[in-house]
Amino acid sequence: MNEQEPWTIERISQALGAPALTARFLGEINRTPAGWLLEVFDRWQNIAERLQDSAQRGRELLAVGELAGAGADWRDITDKVAAAAARIQARVA
Repeated sequence: MNEQEPWTIERISQALGAPALTARFLGEINRTPAGWLLEVFDRWQNIAERLQDSAQRGRELLAVGELAGAGADWRDITDKVAAAAARIQARVA
């Protein structure tokens, strides 16, 4: 995804990745009163940006061999971790 693209509800949904997290975001956006919509949008945009940045940083570290000891056994489980986090957040909400 191009970093120059403006953040939209669709872009945030895609960046969140995990279906449960996306559903929570869409639910909040749909239930938020108009006066608070920008605040909720900004909070979720920040979450999406941090998730993207973290995933990208992990891939960069792997590419340059900075994940010491991981070697060939390292697997990218970003999506699995995001899904688990979404399940936990859904239970807490």
